[in-house]
Amino acid sequence: MATGALASPKGPASRGNWVVRVTEFLRDVRGEIRKVTWPTWEELKKATTVIVIFVALLGLLIGWMDWLLQQIFVVLVAKLF
Repeated sequence: MATGALASPKGPASRGNWVVRVTEFLRDVRGEIRKVTWPTWEELKKATTVIVIFVALLGLLIGWMDWLLQQIFVVLVAKLF
């Protein structure tokens, strides 16, 4: 059987006070945040530039596909009838 917090029986007495649990959770979050490798300012600017360009190109592609499909299904089909 597994050991740790997941293996403990459920119930109000075995889980502890909610204030204690929240405090422990926030300490764990703080510990995990300290492990994060944050990007440098230059890396952040490069990644943001790449994302903005990609989103703009994707928007243009979707707009072009919308226009093309509109021409095919609305304009050309309407001319048939």
